[in-house]
Amino acid sequence: MPVRPLESVTPLATSPLASRFAVTHFWLPVVIGLAVFTPLMGFGGDQWVADHLFRLEGGYWALQDAWITRSVVHKAGKWMSTAAALVAILLCFHHWRVSRDRTLRWALLYVVIAMALGTGVISLLKSLVPMDCPWDLLRYGGHAPFIGLFTTRPEGMPAQACFPAGHASAGYAWLCLYFFALLWRPAWRWAGLWIGLGTGLVFGISQQLRGAHFLSHDVATALICWLISLGLYVLIRRQLDRPRRQEAHA
Repeated sequence: MPVRPLESVTPLATSPLASRFAVTHFWLPVVIGLAVFTPLMGFGGDQWVADHLFRLEGGYWALQDAWITRSVVHKAGKWMSTAAALVAILLCFHHWRVSRDRTLRWALLYVVIAMALGTGVISLLKSLVPMDCPWDLLRYGGHAPFIGLFTTRPEGMPAQACFPAGHASAGYAWLCLYFFALLWRPAWRWAGLWIGLGTGLVFGISQQLRGAHFLSHDVATALICWLISLGLYVLIRRQLDRPRRQEAHA
């Protein structure tokens, strides 16, 4: 299959934030993400969703240690995502050594960096934001009162690390496959998008069923992973376009 030339891919405008690409890939996801996140985190939407899940499970987190949620989705899913990332690293190393396809080399390097940044940034934020999981809260049989994201935490209250959603980031980080396809095989971009979204949703919903996260945690994770992937894509596209710009000015 011939590689689609870069010229046929939607170009980055001189003023990127005003381009059609920016509207569909930056502004629209940000607006949708904030429109969903705000009522969940700020107006009780998280508790409304968690209350229904809690009641459906019988008034306790029945799926917290269930085989399907803990062993299959959480543990095995994490290892599968890690294995896939390792495959991407090996492919990247191989193609940078032997391949003459410059676009593929940079596209694979993009995936490796985007995965590392997506999961790494989420992990860093989790360590910096002292927020409790649903299963920690008095409302759901735990021991702690609910402290909002922007509420000062009482002095001496143990810090938890439940925001954003770490396990879901191992799925949503694969949203980078959408941009990988834009770089190398634009016709595959929707498949890449659904792989990232689907994996993130499976991981995220499983954790919500276990009482490990509120829905807003997953929304935040998805948006952060998307924006990281988008920003890195812009940088890689500029790197790929540099020789053509140099030739045009020669």
